[in-house]
Amino acid sequence: MTGAAAGGAPPAGAGAGAGPGRDPGLQPERTRLAWRRTTLACAVTAVLAVRQAVRGPGTAPEVAGCAFIVLLWLAFLGVAHRRIRALAAPRPPVLGERAALGATACVLALAVFAVAVLL
Repeated sequence: MTGAAAGGAPPAGAGAGAGPGRDPGLQPERTRLAWRRTTLACAVTAVLAVRQAVRGPGTAPEVAGCAFIVLLWLAFLGVAHRRIRALAAPRPPVLGERAALGATACVLALAVFAVAVLL
């Protein structure tokens, strides 16, 4: 037996302020950066779709797809912004199921429509 049960020091990371199952290190910062990277990737996809629609013949399906991609990007931007602000708290709340499902749906739909517009 090791740790506090054996009378020794508590395990690493189990000190004051470290809740059960929480990484007291830089995990919220890494998560915040991951949200920013994903938002940037979605923004690049939206810009490329707009560029393709402007440079191409500009058919109705291309323009509609481009508008939908921009709306998806804005929706994802809203979810990401709320999550980034929540991660600034000392103990960030767990990402809700609705927000996770919405972010996943936005990213997948954005990828599908980006491929459709670019082809």
